Amino acid sequence: MARKSYPTDLTDMEWEILAPLIPAAKEGGHPRTTDMREICNAIYYHLKTGCQWNMLPGDFPPSSTVYHYYRKWQRQGVWEKLNHTLRGQVRTRLGKSTQPSAIAADSQSVKTDQKKGNVYGFDGCKKVKGRKRQTLVDSLGLLLKVVVSEANAPERLLAAYALMELLEERPELLEKVEVLWVDSGYDGDKFALSVWLMIQAHVEVIRRTEKEFQVLPKRWVVERTFGWFNQYHRLSKDYERLSEMSEAAIYAVMTRIMLRRLVS
Repeated sequence: MARKSYPTDLTDMEWEILAPLIPAAKEGGHPRTTDMREICNAIYYHLKTGCQWNMLPGDFPPSSTVYHYYRKWQRQGVWEKLNHTLRGQVRTRLGKSTQPSAIAADSQSVKTDQKKGNVYGFDGCKKVKGRKRQTLVDSLGLLLKVVVSEANAPERLLAAYALMELLEERPELLEKVEVLWVDSGYDGDKFALSVWLMIQAHVEVIRRTEKEFQVLPKRWVVERTFGWFNQYHRLSKDYERLSEMSEAAIYAVMTRIMLRRLVS
């Protein structure tokens, strides 16, 4: 008997794209009997609804099994790899190079549901106790890198660290970058120099000219990315004990967004 369907379930076309990217079972031993499509459906349900793992509907695989794969893929960097692969497919479909020529950086400070060990602080500017999500996105708003830190961490330092991490992990993604769009929080000669030394790109600071809300040119793409995050209840706050699990949740959410874009 087929289980009840949920709006977060993968369609056949989406699963056709995702299935080849799912890590294969280990060779030898007992063959894998777990339905990996159902594992992914349960993970995306969890991210969208924000429910606790042990409160997943009973028609999904056992919550312990679902979490096992989610955590295992986080440790193996699978969510980040999926994000990079699907982003490349989206860009190719739109006739763009997989290597962006323009990127944007910004941070989002979010509350935590309680104090989270050492990765916890107070953002005095935004009046938020919790953590900060430093993101790098391409000109489409698709995620290149995210670093989760305490909320009081300096934005320029985090952005430079995120760039350095991406440069070490996937240098080919930064080979054609000519400009980095940022807001005035990243202004400064030292930051601009560090970006130039790392990727030979110009830092363009997009400043606000009015006190009232305004859509800033070029930088709005990263603000839209934060809007995408807010559509998934698991990202409405930082509920994770470990910051690396927070990063995994963001990469996983982006995979769901891009799968839908690829079949639309």
